[in-house]
Amino acid sequence: MSKAPAKAAETNAAPAGKSKKKLIIMIAAGVLVLAGVGGGAAIFLSKKNAASKEKEHKAEPAKAPVFLALEPFTVNLQSENGDKYLQVTMTLQVQDEEQVNLIKANNAQVRSRLLMLLSSKQASEILTSEGKEQLAGEIVDQVKLPFSPKGEPQKLSGVFFTSFVIQ
Repeated sequence: MSKAPAKAAETNAAPAGKSKKKLIIMIAAGVLVLAGVGGGAAIFLSKKNAASKEKEHKAEPAKAPVFLALEPFTVNLQSENGDKYLQVTMTLQVQDEEQVNLIKANNAQVRSRLLMLLSSKQASEILTSEGKEQLAGEIVDQVKLPFSPKGEPQKLSGVFFTSFVIQ
């Protein structure tokens, strides 16, 4: 009798081991299938999002920059040792044609502001590239100032020197 229950236990253990292996294989296969479906869905959706973003970018064409060339400026610079002159030609980058027309309409005020700014400089201040960059920033600030009290500032995004001579 003792032999019979031992054989029964061995036969029951064998099918349990096979069923555990099958269960593990089925779970692993299920996980792989879910991962594959999830990955495929992610790729599909990312392509769809990229395509919709491209359509959005195409719907909004980039505006070409608008430039306004100013007449040349010739000013005396502040100097401790002799006369120094600055002759500069610049181009302003503005938001749109409306800003070009506004600046042209107030050209005398713009030129006056810039002449006062340029004539207040020393040659040593604006000889270096850092000095020129600082001057460009100050020019932007001066041109952006409203032309009338309680007016809106101009929409100016840059100044480009097209000629810059110090003598």
